[in-house]
Amino acid sequence: MLRVENVSFTYDTVPVLENIDLRIQRREHVAIIGESGCGKSTLLKIIYGLMDLEQGEVFWEDEPILGPAFNLVPGAPYMKYLSQDFDLMPFTTVSENISQYLSVFYPKELKERTQELLEMIELTEFADKKVKTLSGGQQQRVALARVLAQKPEVLLLDEPFSHIDNFLKNSLRRNIFKYLKDNGITCIVATHDYNDVLPFTDKVVVIKEKNIIARGRPTDLYKNPKSLYVASLFGEANSIAIDVLKSYANTKRKIIVYAHEFKVSETSGIPVTVNTSYPMGSHYLVQGKTEEGESIFFHSNSELPLHKKVFLNVSLETINQRIQHSPTE
Repeated sequence: MLRVENVSFTYDTVPVLENIDLRIQRREHVAIIGESGCGKSTLLKIIYGLMDLEQGEVFWEDEPILGPAFNLVPGAPYMKYLSQDFDLMPFTTVSENISQYLSVFYPKELKERTQELLEMIELTEFADKKVKTLSGGQQQRVALARVLAQKPEVLLLDEPFSHIDNFLKNSLRRNIFKYLKDNGITCIVATHDYNDVLPFTDKVVVIKEKNIIARGRPTDLYKNPKSLYVASLFGEANSIAIDVLKSYANTKRKIIVYAHEFKVSETSGIPVTVNTSYPMGSHYLVQGKTEEGESIFFHSNSELPLHKKVFLNVSLETINQRIQHSPTE
């Protein structure tokens, strides 16, 4: 188990993290999500031992993870950290970068293992290319394979797919996270992309303003977000009073409604005037305004003309679920 106990950290005089507590089981996959600057990357560096703690402790099983003041070479040996700086050898080939930490005493296994990792990152045809000739996204894939070649007990990933083309991300995510599960590697990924989270992680930890504000299974946080901030990390969302959604309701309590949970009607519902319509491929993301002047986001199957008046409805099932599980900010 990885234990982060009462950890706080300050850059110069600016607090970044306060009283962070985490428990992560062996083989568990955990995502740390939040807006830029919330402390995700800092927390990964602390867990890896790249920073000295002012308050708190970090343990892997019963072994403390200590910072540079205690270790000549920072970083725990059983743990690997892939930052947004790839730390590759630019003048050697892709294969040589990946196989750097594999044993040369077993050449057959080295070749097979290197080939397996090349296939996983979909760079087989670039095996003999110098790393310096690759794009940023290709270099990020090599960096991923390089840390996986070392078979760590714990893998820390900081925005691991940020440089990779969208058309490759989905297959690469599937390949990487399946490999980690198959090999029993504990994984902590810091990300702002919910596509890294919903399909692949066991637990999500949400950080805002130096603190953990929510944690749980990704589908639970998605279906029952504790605040508009949490919901916004998974997609466009709105905070709306129940008596606006259902005029007969005798409460102004607000609940979270995702843009895709609205159904557009021509006849009845919340009256909304269309301001902007964004084509998203399978649907349109529409920004409108209610009669009270509040902005609202919703999905439409077809493009809606500017200034058109439409009506929005939300199912009673969604409303009741949010009332039961989702107190808002």
